[in-house]
Amino acid sequence: MAKKIVADLQAAGQQVIDLTIGEPDIATPAHIIDGALDAMRAGDTHYTASAGQPALRRAIAETVQREKGLPCGPDNIVVGCGAKQLIYEAFAATLNPGDEVIIPAPYWVSYPDIATLHGGSPVIVACGPDVGFKLTAAMLEAAITPRTRWLVLNSPNNPTGAVYSRQELSELAEVLHRHPHVWVMTDEIYEHLCYDGARAPSLVEVAPLLFERALIINGTSKAYAMTGWRIGYAAGPKPLIDVIVKMIGQSTTCASSVGQAAALVALTGDQTCVSEAKAMYQARRDRMLEILSDAPGLDPYSPSGAFYIYVGVSALLGRTSPGGKRIETDLDFSLYLLEEARVAVLDGGAYGLSPYLRLSFAASPDAVEAGSRAIVTACRALVEQPVAAGI
Repeated sequence: MAKKIVADLQAAGQQVIDLTIGEPDIATPAHIIDGALDAMRAGDTHYTASAGQPALRRAIAETVQREKGLPCGPDNIVVGCGAKQLIYEAFAATLNPGDEVIIPAPYWVSYPDIATLHGGSPVIVACGPDVGFKLTAAMLEAAITPRTRWLVLNSPNNPTGAVYSRQELSELAEVLHRHPHVWVMTDEIYEHLCYDGARAPSLVEVAPLLFERALIINGTSKAYAMTGWRIGYAAGPKPLIDVIVKMIGQSTTCASSVGQAAALVALTGDQTCVSEAKAMYQARRDRMLEILSDAPGLDPYSPSGAFYIYVGVSALLGRTSPGGKRIETDLDFSLYLLEEARVAVLDGGAYGLSPYLRLSFAASPDAVEAGSRAIVTACRALVEQPVAAGI
């Protein structure tokens, strides 16, 4: 709904500050683009193996070995058209009707839908601010049944930016060791975007024995500002990787050869661009939090990773906007901001946990500044209105 309203407003010539974006606003670093150009000029413009270019798979395997200490080789790696394709293919390869997929909420919006598309039954476990928006061992134990097929774990998390500690992951691993029929998918696409000196350890790094029934999802989109290149990769046990490769061979054939060449440069080249991006996002995060601290009724949570702030709005529900509209849900509040302040944000209901908003600080510094200030003004205008009866 919000996207349609944004499009309608923009078509009418209205300016909208977009804080919904889930991608970097910066361009792909120049040395990565140069590597892609060199590959094209060298004739690297043909089909590749469905699993991915051998050189790229070796580089990914070496990265997994170096960063996570796992016994990973090229045969444990598959390259896809973005991380989403690999999640899709993994569920397609493994889910039977009625198989359960445990998904902690808040979650990335595609997890439940992809599981459902393949006959799976999403089991949503609400993880609120009392547990730092993270799944606990007790919650996981209570959610597992004989029909559980997968646990999906996303750290750093979209939309909250929550990052699991080694201790928290160790406790989850103890539960999983007691339930050998449960596989784990770890979505680590934001792993290099952590702040204040934090690091996002992998569950499989903490518990290497789980690698036999795990799939690590990652890619170049976020840390290297390469969303449009559509390169994701997965690491896991060879039997599962082999099935995913066969499925890619019958769907997209392979990821773009040019994109793979660029990804190889990204992973093996100068990593200064990643540290610079991390510092840039941390500065934007801090500025957005600073401005929002003046917004009456908002409860923003400072993220340790990714590039989103999850903002509680429960104190503002039950009010009537200056335009006379009753605000009962976080979706209502997001529409209020769009219509009254011309700021586009996403409601927490889309991520499985309300009442919250997701604000992206991957937008430009000007958008972060102006959008945050407009939200503060809109909140002040709202609290001046009487509380609606019946809430």
